[in-house]
Formats: sequence, structure tokens, C-alpha cells
Amino acid sequence: MIGGMEQLPTTQAAVTALRAIAADYALDIDVTDDIGADQTSRRSAAGVGVTTDADGSLPHEAFVEFGGVPRVSVRLFPEGDALITVENVECTDIPRDDVPAFLRSVFGGLAFVKGRRFPPGYRLIVPLPGDRTHKEFVTMILLTPWLSSRVR
Repeated sequence: MIGGMEQLPTTQAAVTALRAIAADYALDIDVTDDIGADQTSRRSAAGVGVTTDADGSLPHEAFVEFGGVPRVSVRLFPEGDALITVENVECTDIPRDDVPAFLRSVFGGLAFVKGRRFPPGYRLIVPLPGDRTHKEFVTMILLTPWLSSRVR
């Protein structure tokens, strides 16, 4: 670990870290793997029957769903980034190395929603190591009971 961040060089390493987080917080976890250029979502340009990248490697993408509250899912892409959805709020372009810290903030109760009166709006704020935060806009109609309970 460097500066509180785990180094996750592969999608499988990230899935292993997510399984450990699920065990730490006593959450159910469901993992779906897509392996091969013809199976991953960002490889639509792959030809018919082509399963490897130009360098001969097999791209690996995983979709992880956690049970319990809040509802969280993670889509790990072969390019080293992730899409994390927390209670229907999509947090895009999260670096793969930040995913465990992001989830620990959410499940550990550090994430919160900041409300603003004028102009009205909300933001999901997730603290990350190194005095960084990830902020996502949340529309009022997307406020679930869990998100509403985190408004400051």
C-alpha cells in the first residue's frame, strides 16, 4: 500500500479486494466475470470470434453487486477504471486503485450527501485517502432513504 491506497494491477486483484471488503462488512457479494475481447462491454470493435487484444492478452471485466444497504454495484473495466453505483447514483471513472477506499468510505459511514438551498441540489461526497473526495450530483428524485439519512 502506498499512501493508504492498494495497488491493484488486474481486475482479478480488484475482485479479490472487493471480496475482502464484503467479508469485513458482513455483506453478500455476487461477482460476474466477462473475459475476452468479444465479451467485454468496451470492446465492441472486436471482430467476430476475436477474443484477445492486439497484444495477445485477454481483457477481463467484472460486475460486482453487494447485498444490504446501501445498494452498491461496481463494474471493473480492463482499462483500469470502474463505475460504482451507490443507491442509483453513478460514480464514473473511478481509478481501480481507489475502488477499495471508496467502498470503505461508503460502507464505513464516511460518505455523506451535501444539500444546498439555492440553487437547490445535492451532491454525494465520498472521502478518499490523501485529502481527496469524489463528488457526484444527485437529483432530488434520486434521494433514497439511505441517501436522505446522510444529508448534511
